[in-house]
Amino acid sequence: MTESILNSTKASLGIPEEQTAFDVELLMHINSAFTTLTQLGVGPSSGLTVEDDVPVWSDLIGNDPRLNSAKSYVYLRVKLLFDPPEVGFVLTAMKQQIEEQEWRLNVTVDDELPIEEEVLP
Repeated sequence: MTESILNSTKASLGIPEEQTAFDVELLMHINSAFTTLTQLGVGPSSGLTVEDDVPVWSDLIGNDPRLNSAKSYVYLRVKLLFDPPEVGFVLTAMKQQIEEQEWRLNVTVDDELPIEEEVLP
């Protein structure tokens, strides 16, 4: 899989890298997913914006393999916004996968935070 965030998202959607007609819309949806990931604590605290095919996944998740599901999360969010399924149960299943990924990513990030020691009087 390509490391480029834009190109790998396009590949997941079945769009060839050379096809640029949808790039503006895809970038908008990718950045929307990144906003949510930032709020969940995934990625740089100042956020990440993708404007072309240069940014790579390590810009978002570093080298932490526990955050690889962020790639699937971005794909699911973009797919839901860019090309939503027409069948109701597929749509419901996608939304459930998104919610589960959000929960799992949040738990992973929360596990990294130091636990405050209880202060005894």
